[in-house]
Amino acid sequence: MADGAVNGYEMDTPKNITIKGILSLLMESIDDNNHSRSVISLGMGDPTAHSCFHTTHVAQEAVVDALQSDKFNGYAPTVGLPQTRRAIAEYLSRDLPYKLSSDDVFITSGCTQAIDVALAMLARPGANILLPRPGFPIYELCAAFRHLEVRHFDLLPEKGWEVDLDAIEALADQNTVALVIINPGNPCGNVYSYHHLKKIAETAEKLKTLVIADEVYGHLAFGRNPFVPMGVFGSIVPVLTLGSLSKRWIVPGWRLGWFVTSDPSGMFRNPKCLHWQDLSLPKRFNAAFRVLDNFKHRKIELRYLSLNSLFISQQISGFDVLNLDIFVYSNIQHFCNVVERIKKYFDILGGPATFIQAAVPGILELTDEVFFKRTINILKQSSDICCDRIKEIPCISCPYKPEGSMAMMMKLNLSLLEDISDDIDFCFKLAREEFVIILPGTAVGLKNWLRITFAVDPVSLEEALGRVKSFCLRHTKQFERY
Repeated sequence: MADGAVNGYEMDTPKNITIKGILSLLMESIDDNNHSRSVISLGMGDPTAHSCFHTTHVAQEAVVDALQSDKFNGYAPTVGLPQTRRAIAEYLSRDLPYKLSSDDVFITSGCTQAIDVALAMLARPGANILLPRPGFPIYELCAAFRHLEVRHFDLLPEKGWEVDLDAIEALADQNTVALVIINPGNPCGNVYSYHHLKKIAETAEKLKTLVIADEVYGHLAFGRNPFVPMGVFGSIVPVLTLGSLSKRWIVPGWRLGWFVTSDPSGMFRNPKCLHWQDLSLPKRFNAAFRVLDNFKHRKIELRYLSLNSLFISQQISGFDVLNLDIFVYSNIQHFCNVVERIKKYFDILGGPATFIQAAVPGILELTDEVFFKRTINILKQSSDICCDRIKEIPCISCPYKPEGSMAMMMKLNLSLLEDISDDIDFCFKLAREEFVIILPGTAVGLKNWLRITFAVDPVSLEEALGRVKSFCLRHTKQFERY
């Protein structure tokens, strides 16, 4: 989508799109003086706007106790309170075949900051990152700020929005620094199987690139596939796990997130000693290493002096140390000690409020399973309502029934509509005529699709989808009505 005016409003190029920005434009398009009905938003993934979604009293009491203790009014360590990091490590380790330590966990201001940290740590001249399409536009925005080239791989709706692994192999090269996976899926509502996640891990290992696992919707699964964290496959490929309290505990405004190195093999922390033949180096270096291989010292020590350059050094008797700055192979960033640099980067960041951090151990330990089940049941009910009502709307279809998260994608059939040019036009006219806000698929990478957030109370959801149906019937081509 090019820069320019759409329905009288200025729209940015895709790399500058934000969900909040587009939703604000949609809200502004509604005539404030003509509110015959209330506005219903199915656009923002903030369930706190609806009374059926609320956090557990355990979380509220933990925050109050931390605040009233008068112990947490000062600065926290930049990487987070020790007890908070330890509690998150223990919480995440419940679902892993190994134990995380507090040193693996860094506290962030929501998952958005965790995304920015991940991309900042990987950025270097010429690097590229593989992002899902459709996906979460914050990744593309952060990549633009970090001068990371974005390469999109498709998610396949006919296969439950699984990753197109063949596309990943075709897109990746020696400058690919990471592959991003969002599971449970936003915006698609998919939940990946153990088998598919393992294939993703094996593909990433083959390409010698790490995986960024966005699990902000972790455990919000209500279909045939249980939630499996990507960290389960950390022994196959190093994983950066991103998450937060926001969705599972219904507290997005608390801005408590985490950035976790899920790396049981220790590749993030410990330099490795590899033979040159294990490295898939550019051809121009192979001949040189064959010569070096004839010398006494046959192993090559890998050291990252920074995340931005890889140095290979080998002490050869009678020769100086060989230092080659090999930018073309920095997709093996998992062989470096990145943890110290992460710590230094956190020195310039601002994390969540100290008293919110202090509440986390109690929240994670004491929240009852009944609370989680209640949230899951409401999401399941709401997603069922969406799918049932969409079947009644001829110009919209849902190729895949959501099994998790809080959002789903719907395909728009423009051939059945008159005076609707694309998904953006559809959403602006819907907002003006029916006071219903839906996110155009362009915002998440799929033109002429729509994203609906179903984390809405059932009564409002029924009303909103009824209005969408009326809108579509009103704009259906004349010959289609008979």
